Amino acid sequence: MKSIMTCRWLRVLLLIIAVQATASTKAAGEGSPPVLCDRIDLLREHGQLTVRGQAIKAVTLIPELYGRTGHGLVWRDETKILALITAVEDSRLDGLIPADYHHETLAAMLRDYRAGLMSACERADFDILLTDALVRLGYHYLFGKVNPKNLDEDWNLSRDIDGRDPVDITLSIINGESLQQGLATLIPDTDIYLKMKRALATYRAIAARGGWPALPAGPTLRPGMQSDRLTAIRNRLQITGDLASGPSEDPSNYDVTLLEAVRHFQRRHMLEPDGIIGEKTREAMNVPVAARVDQIRVNMERARWVFRHVPEEYLITDIAGFRVLYIRHGQIVWTAPAQVGRPFRKTPVFQDTLKYLVFNPTWTVPPTILKNDVLPMIQHDPGYLEKKNMLVIDANNSIVDPSTIDWARVTAESFPYQIRQGPGPENALGRVKFMFPNKHLVYLHDTPHKSGFKPAERAFSSGCIRIERPFELAELLLDDPQRWNRRQIEQLVEQNQTRTVNLSRQIPVFLLYWTVDADNTDFYFKADVYNRDNAILDALNGAFKFEPPDSMPAWFLNSRREIAQGWLNNRLR
Repeated sequence: MKSIMTCRWLRVLLLIIAVQATASTKAAGEGSPPVLCDRIDLLREHGQLTVRGQAIKAVTLIPELYGRTGHGLVWRDETKILALITAVEDSRLDGLIPADYHHETLAAMLRDYRAGLMSACERADFDILLTDALVRLGYHYLFGKVNPKNLDEDWNLSRDIDGRDPVDITLSIINGESLQQGLATLIPDTDIYLKMKRALATYRAIAARGGWPALPAGPTLRPGMQSDRLTAIRNRLQITGDLASGPSEDPSNYDVTLLEAVRHFQRRHMLEPDGIIGEKTREAMNVPVAARVDQIRVNMERARWVFRHVPEEYLITDIAGFRVLYIRHGQIVWTAPAQVGRPFRKTPVFQDTLKYLVFNPTWTVPPTILKNDVLPMIQHDPGYLEKKNMLVIDANNSIVDPSTIDWARVTAESFPYQIRQGPGPENALGRVKFMFPNKHLVYLHDTPHKSGFKPAERAFSSGCIRIERPFELAELLLDDPQRWNRRQIEQLVEQNQTRTVNLSRQIPVFLLYWTVDADNTDFYFKADVYNRDNAILDALNGAFKFEPPDSMPAWFLNSRREIAQGWLNNRLR
């Protein structure tokens, strides 16, 4: 009896072994946890791992993620594997580069996986590479590929994940019902981003159809003129939808229909909409479609830096667009033309908080303007200070007689005083300034230089932002019709006395630079007045880099050496 029972147990044991062997062979790619664990240990210990020539970059997140899942495979659902590879391919629609997310290697490994050609080790590598691709893609959707701090040391806008755990974010996307929907939560959903994405698709479609030919040089063309060149211009404007498609009775005649199309094109390219086809308009028409595609990609990257934590109410200076906008609940409630810094005195890009207004402000001349502008004028014209209503002030805030100063020997470095301009219509700050104290000494203000708002390009200031119709903005910001309506503001200004008025609520202020814009019907291209697009494009097209954002869990920011040591200590207990 005992021998019979022994035989039965032996048969059962052999059957279990056979079933396990068959299952292992059939699912050659489903890898065992020990094999995956070995690959994770290798990554944890050495801080590097390569899969079919692809470097794993999430060297701290991946060990933590697989540690939380018991070192089991996390990509067991082929539907989700396909969804991720599709999402990687679709990253192109957001101006990104699928190769940054292992696109070709993942596609090749998927073919091997489906054909049952993967060993357990290769299946583990496939799982890790899929996870690294997701982390890379999610990171770029959240923060952009390019770190703005590497391009602008003054950048102070936040790049964080609101204290969320990056492993939790990654696992929630993998385990969620829809991987596409999970990734979509990381992409900016602001209106401007979605419109730029549409613009990218539109201009890539134009490129696929061959773009547009360059227009030949020639004399300036005006309405009513005849020229064979107008036929080519009509074709050019039809390609971008500025002119409706269809034949013209006389394509060489500059008629009213063509005039409206030219004006539409000029408005979309921030040119004077005068209908005159001169050198600037021809140059704008001749920018290749590939360059416009790159310009859109650059500005989608800027949007990923900025348009994530958008407050309900804020002021924004569109530096390259020469305008200021006041936004409430996603709606523009006020906008006006602005004058910004000259290319050699650039208006900086940063974020701060508007706290108070100053009516009839005085103006203390900043060091740079003192050195480059005011001191040379005083040395050239001894009566300059009196003409400009300016006083010399010492460290005790006392007035100094300018005739006691040897201006011929004065330098900006040796000058022991400040120069202050009194309030009045000729004050450099005009009648009101909008204060968000910052290290740049930059703010929004009125200006006596009203003619500077007429040109389409308005880079005239020394860095501050001069705005048109400032009393309208002041009334909106003060938001108290009983105490601060337009008439009361004007009465205060007429008194010519400096007065500071605190806001009832502090309002975020963004000074931003972007060279593509969109509304409900049109795409707009602006001149890169500060020549900032190329550096972003180079970095966007460059090799993948992984730089943790501003807020990450402590474990994520630890060095690989510290993480490896902690793992080793735990294993040795």
